[in-house]
Amino acid sequence: MKGRFFIWIFISGILFRIFSGCQSFNNREITTVDGKIQAGKMGLTLVHEHVLVDFIGADSISFDRWDRSEVVEVVLPYLQALKTAGGKTLVECTPAYLGRDPVLLKMLSEKSGLKILTNTGLYGARNNKFLPEYARIESANQLADRWITEFRSGIDDTGIKPGFIKIGVDEGNLSEIHQKLITAAAKTHLATGLIIASHTGTATPAFEQIEILEKEGISSEAFIWVHAQAEKNLDKHVLAANKGAWISLDGLHETNMNEYLKMINNLKEHGLLHKVLISHDAGWYSPGKEKGGEFRGYTTLIKRFIPLLKENGYSKEDIDQLIKTNPQEAFAVRIRKL
Repeated sequence: MKGRFFIWIFISGILFRIFSGCQSFNNREITTVDGKIQAGKMGLTLVHEHVLVDFIGADSISFDRWDRSEVVEVVLPYLQALKTAGGKTLVECTPAYLGRDPVLLKMLSEKSGLKILTNTGLYGARNNKFLPEYARIESANQLADRWITEFRSGIDDTGIKPGFIKIGVDEGNLSEIHQKLITAAAKTHLATGLIIASHTGTATPAFEQIEILEKEGISSEAFIWVHAQAEKNLDKHVLAANKGAWISLDGLHETNMNEYLKMINNLKEHGLLHKVLISHDAGWYSPGKEKGGEFRGYTTLIKRFIPLLKENGYSKEDIDQLIKTNPQEAFAVRIRKL
């Protein structure tokens, strides 16, 4: 009788851990412009796209430079086409001082039926053109305080909260100010659990940012290497992914699909398909141009690239891993310490 009792206790403990783990996964949340949702409700997700981008610079940008109603008129059909093709969630990666407009995104989310994420953070790439003056003089702690406040209270007076941290750095070794940006992002992650998506490019700044995160006690799982397709040494993708970083191949176009297939094949062969994110970096409405200028849509991945993956032996499970499971894991809000 005593033996059966201990066996039952042992089995009950296993079942409890399994059930608790499932509950933990199911209860992970994503923060969209409409509020929190369960990660499992993201569905097919594009992890790096743009609705509006304004390259005028931090010293001149203003919401007065675009008419939201016109932007909606131009952009909505592209979002509706994505929804019709099977898309469920779009991660909008335009940072502050480059045209981030959470009110516009909420309007488009409501009209299209897509879930949309916006961001906090600052973009230092392109030689700091899009950094406000305060970013040059404030400390990493002060910048982090600003971003944490947006997470807790909402962006400006909108009440809309960010779903991830977006920063940007230039090629080569990190400058002092870009070291400050990734340090601020690290401190923000520890306070909020938001993933860090960093416009990076080649490997040198990617691994320098990872090193800073590790010094702050943060796992590389909290880091998305944005524009990793710029790094042609595919061994670097493998090295970063083995450390836990997300390899974001986010410039997919009808003209480069075979190149993207090669990069994904390489990571799959190393057992790292679970660390790959893929998107178009498409859009966008450009203020100052008639009707926003040329716009590239969001459906190449679904209509052209997924069939190419199938032709090359990728199973439904593989494809779901890339476009559903991986985004859910990446953008689920949770602190990822070493």
